[in-house]
Amino acid sequence: MKPRRAAAGFTLIELLITATIVAVFATVALPLAELSVKRSRENELRAALREIRGALDAYKQAHDEGRMLKKEGATGYPPSLEILVTGVEDARSAKKQRINFLRRLPRDPLHGDPKLPAAQTWGLRAYESPFDAPRSGADVYDIHSLASGVGLNGIPYAQW
Repeated sequence: MKPRRAAAGFTLIELLITATIVAVFATVALPLAELSVKRSRENELRAALREIRGALDAYKQAHDEGRMLKKEGATGYPPSLEILVTGVEDARSAKKQRINFLRRLPRDPLHGDPKLPAAQTWGLRAYESPFDAPRSGADVYDIHSLASGVGLNGIPYAQW
């Protein structure tokens, strides 16, 4: 008599246990991946806010130093975000060189419409605007995100 050969392969129980273990790992990994994506977008938002606010401060400093023509009643802040990229003529330069404050205007990474120009993805605050109720005006004193929602730090994006 020939000895009986053991069947090659897995039993149904082994397959079910393996599928259960994989499902548990997937349910743990999915929220961590979503959290990682949210954290990454929030870091992009922080960097964009820092970059634009630094350019706004540099524009104000150049205005205060007399490097651009001053207009009567002007606060010294730019009239729009686009001027940070296009630049202004240096009043001290004999060659009429331009002062540029940004190479490109970053988009709000949390804004949902990719077709809008970068300047329209930000909420603007004028110099005369109160802090607790920002609104646009004749100049751009500060910016904020237009995204609804709350960051991982518990602060709404519009207040960053």
